[in-house]
Amino acid sequence: MIQVLHNPRCGKSRNCLAFLTSSSKKHEIIDYLQQPLSIKEIKSLLQKLQVSPITLVRQKEAIWIENYKGKTLTDEEIITALSTNPILIERPIVIYGDRALIARDLEKLECFL
Repeated sequence: MIQVLHNPRCGKSRNCLAFLTSSSKKHEIIDYLQQPLSIKEIKSLLQKLQVSPITLVRQKEAIWIENYKGKTLTDEEIITALSTNPILIERPIVIYGDRALIARDLEKLECFL
């Protein structure tokens, strides 16, 4: 089943859900702000995305700017920041089996599925 890491306040995330709903693809919504990902889950997600931890960070978020911007952080420190502050995680993310996609572009999502 398709899983979607979703933030209901995000327009791109709402568009992603609308696309999945209109395509009749069964999916599970994960409100990652209410159910934060563990460090283990973030590491698994990074493997599925095949990206480095910094790629998953929303670097324009106030929390990032105030606490992390300009600092030299290890991958582990970035993963801990993502786990502690889930608002920093890019969205939406679609997980399908052992693959995942940051689904901000619906054309890429269509190709992914």
